[in-house]
Amino acid sequence: MAKVLLLNGSPHANGCAAAALAEMIKVFDAEGIETELVQVGMKNIRGCITCGKCEELGKCVFDDLVNEVALKLAEADGLVVGSPVYYGSPNGTVIAFMDRLFYSSGNISKHMKVGAAVVSCRRGGNTASFDVLNKYFTISGMPVASSSYWNQVHGFSAEDVEKDLEGLQTMRNLARNMAFMIRAIADAKEKHGLQEMEGDAFTSFPDGK
Repeated sequence: MAKVLLLNGSPHANGCAAAALAEMIKVFDAEGIETELVQVGMKNIRGCITCGKCEELGKCVFDDLVNEVALKLAEADGLVVGSPVYYGSPNGTVIAFMDRLFYSSGNISKHMKVGAAVVSCRRGGNTASFDVLNKYFTISGMPVASSSYWNQVHGFSAEDVEKDLEGLQTMRNLARNMAFMIRAIADAKEKHGLQEMEGDAFTSFPDGK
């Protein structure tokens, strides 16, 4: 059975971002896709210190939720990251988490796993936060799922989000598109295998010239 991993980057387990993700889970359930929701936003997650130990250990040197989720991501066919907007950007915890998750899990292939970002705010800052989160996917060979509008909901509380009918509709359409993409990729993989990806070139200028 296909599986989607959902990360709630909000410190409020039952807040606005949670309401958006819950709407997606309803669709995944109806589509027969397994889901797992991980609460990230209330955890004490420090940022990456670029120590490079993950290349040696195969995991982050800080053995916390990041390493637990990396193992779950390895088994998932899709990843949804939800975050509230703080000052026009995803909140600091989810940024620290995603930096470490994607950098330290280089030994875990993310190629052709479907990614989606979901953002929530009272009024402004959603599209900027949406762009930030999508960059984790586009640097990792992950197809990005879209919807009938930008993947966002508006409200100051979960109850407000329930009134954002277009936002909830967007979440449902996003989940349907993800389900379709996951199945289509699985079919193509079975028929043709995954495409070969080049990885030898690495442009850098350490000599300063």
